[in-house]
Amino acid sequence: MDSVLTNTEVRLTVAQCFRTLSTSTDCTDIISALQTFHSYLNEGPESKKTSAEQAEFRRAHYSRTLQFLVSNIQADWLHSLSAAHRIKLWDGLFLRGPPEQALLVLMEAIGQLKPSTSLNHLVSIIEKFLQSGRLADLLWSYCLQTAPSDSPQFRETLVGRIIALPDITANKLHPNNRPLFLPQEYYPLLAKDMVIALERTCQALRDGTDCSLTFVAQTLGKVCIHGHSVSVLAVMAPRLSLCTRSDMVWQRVCWKLMENVPQGWMESVLNGLVQAVSGPDALGRIIGNLVLTNKKAQFVMTHKLLLLQYKYKTQVLRTILGYLAADKDRRPLLMQVLRSVLQAWANPSAVKHTPLEQQLYVSKALLLSVSLLKDSELQELRSELLQCMLSGMQSHLDSSVVRIRNMGMVVGECLSSRMDINGAKLKFEYNQDEETHELLSLMNPSTCDEPDSEPEPVNGLHSSETNEAVPPTQNVLSQNKSGSQPSKSNADSDLDSDDELTPYDMSGDQEMSQASSPRYLRDCLETLISSEDPERLELSLRVAESLVRKNVFAAREISVQMTKVLLHMEDKHSINGFLGLRQATMVALTVTDTIPVTQYLTTEFYSLNYSLRQRLDMLEVLALAAQELSKPNTDKIAPSTGTATTTELASYPGDNPVHWQQVVEKRIQSKTRRISKGATQPASKASPNRFAPVAGYFFFPLLRNYDKPQVTFDLLGSDHLVLGRLIHTLGLFMHLAANAPIAAQMGCALLDFVWAVRYHVDQMVRRGILFAVCSVFLSMPSQNLLVDLGDQLFETRTWLADVAEGDTDGDCRSLAVQSLVLLDKSLKKQLQDSQALNPES
Repeated sequence: MDSVLTNTEVRLTVAQCFRTLSTSTDCTDIISALQTFHSYLNEGPESKKTSAEQAEFRRAHYSRTLQFLVSNIQADWLHSLSAAHRIKLWDGLFLRGPPEQALLVLMEAIGQLKPSTSLNHLVSIIEKFLQSGRLADLLWSYCLQTAPSDSPQFRETLVGRIIALPDITANKLHPNNRPLFLPQEYYPLLAKDMVIALERTCQALRDGTDCSLTFVAQTLGKVCIHGHSVSVLAVMAPRLSLCTRSDMVWQRVCWKLMENVPQGWMESVLNGLVQAVSGPDALGRIIGNLVLTNKKAQFVMTHKLLLLQYKYKTQVLRTILGYLAADKDRRPLLMQVLRSVLQAWANPSAVKHTPLEQQLYVSKALLLSVSLLKDSELQELRSELLQCMLSGMQSHLDSSVVRIRNMGMVVGECLSSRMDINGAKLKFEYNQDEETHELLSLMNPSTCDEPDSEPEPVNGLHSSETNEAVPPTQNVLSQNKSGSQPSKSNADSDLDSDDELTPYDMSGDQEMSQASSPRYLRDCLETLISSEDPERLELSLRVAESLVRKNVFAAREISVQMTKVLLHMEDKHSINGFLGLRQATMVALTVTDTIPVTQYLTTEFYSLNYSLRQRLDMLEVLALAAQELSKPNTDKIAPSTGTATTTELASYPGDNPVHWQQVVEKRIQSKTRRISKGATQPASKASPNRFAPVAGYFFFPLLRNYDKPQVTFDLLGSDHLVLGRLIHTLGLFMHLAANAPIAAQMGCALLDFVWAVRYHVDQMVRRGILFAVCSVFLSMPSQNLLVDLGDQLFETRTWLADVAEGDTDGDCRSLAVQSLVLLDKSLKKQLQDSQALNPES
């Protein structure tokens, strides 16, 4: 009965205050009505209302009161109040009652108001609400369970308003948004308020008060799922890590917080947490054994972050795997992770189809997992490790990508070293770079979790620096003082010896060779064929290119024979720069006698008994020769005549009657300043493209027998590297033959060739295919695209769109986009040209 009377009395009082504010023009009555509202919110001895009346007002009338104030924000009675009364009585009502009700009323009002002074007034109140810690009070009220009972829908709405506050204010206030509402300011503030609520929870638990972390966990999960996990957990994680070092209450609070995160938001929270913590120990203190009790957390930590996502740094892998290895109950999950990662690393399909970055990420996870195993666990997994290691190394070494092969070799070395199979360890030769160094370092995981203080400078360093600063003569004197004095006889013998004479610098001297460089091309060829003297072979190789280019007629007589000799020549004597010298000579022969040498190389490309290295050499020589032929032909003066003549004229300037005029003109030119200046050099003369007439000899023979597997060569089978290089070389020929009469025929043949292998599993082959397609669209005349390839363009465009959207390799996607752009430009140009010719159509 008393509660009914109390409720009725409070309701009548609030209604009377509403009538007063709506009808009265007396400032005293208005102030009295607002003070009545405040009396229901006062606490302690200042309160003139009973606790029952205050509870009823907070439960049933506080939101109505705030909504009434917002609806009358333009009323005359509000503007009649002084600034001090407005801040204390009107604004204060929003800052003293239940914070969840005040926040919802303010956010709803902001969403409804148009840009005005009233909107600015409410925005200022929200700023005060956040700055005065009311958001922390809101979170703490739900932890203490003092908030009035509400529905799940109400809590969901409240959490949504808290998380979306920056978005709502940005939509309303743009471009005059307040700095506090920007995401980089608001979400760290929310994180601090959540930490304050957790601190109050810990203190309450010590005092014997029950608390609930459900609402804080919902808020944390919601803010993380909205993409702000980095900014929130960057504030929370260091504080939680510090507080949980020696306080079990803090650890239990953190564990309970993570357990209460909703399942749908658990992944986002863990993603941000593993990046924000300092190491596995800190992660273990914050989440405890969450992976053992929560299936979602277990899936994220043991599968998704290791095998499905690969954007994280190596430190994240150290944190996750170190966390699994730190507790005996979690170590079975580490072995489960190792099996999964090992199978993914050894899967041939994954090596071919997954991005290189993901393969590197899985390799790091594998090495870290193995490094954390105990010897007993290693023995248990020994057979599985050995089997997967061998199959995985084979898959990696078969790849045409150098980085993938290096990955396989490094991982194979590390695994064999860790397993110590019969004392035998694998050892490969590969180029050491930053990536391989990082992989090798993962076998020695860092045990330091928390950041230590920086060490003080070592005194020895300063002393060594001091000694280095001392002049050499002072060092000698100090040594003589500290050591024994030399005897007089020794001093006399030193004076008589020749040790004081300065030795002659012979570092630049070269040993004189008894052999001489060949002066004739046939002598050079005979040396390359028959000689076994390393010195003669090296001299012949070094002058071979210049002899070919100087003696064109002699080179054409033996061009094919010399190309054959160089192609089969091996570096038996470790000649410095052997490969470059041999290749340069073969290029010179191809440029000098183009058709016979090209026919020989293109025919031998598909012949038997050639190694893959030799076939690659043929393609490289043809590509370099084609590039040289496509460049302008700048005839140089022979050194025997032109150089001597030029030297004589330069040595005797007085013989030239106009020399003094040239000197004066140069001085005038150097002293004169000009705002603009025309071209002083004569325009270069146009020269024909020497590659255009012979492009067919380079191009079409290489398309002849590609689908016929040989005994030692299977182009469409396992020899992916050669196939990718062949397609790239053909695309280069296509590009160099732009504007040539044969370009249209070459483009049609090249598209037919690559169409059969457009879905190849090797990414290097796919890159070559897309490069070739780009070359076709760039070099083939636009009118021929529609005439000769009209039926294929639609299918080609659809295929390129699929590659640009779904290929696993970033370079392939980029090349596909470029091909689409070139195709659209060509078609647009052809359409414009046809409209210009037929304006009536």
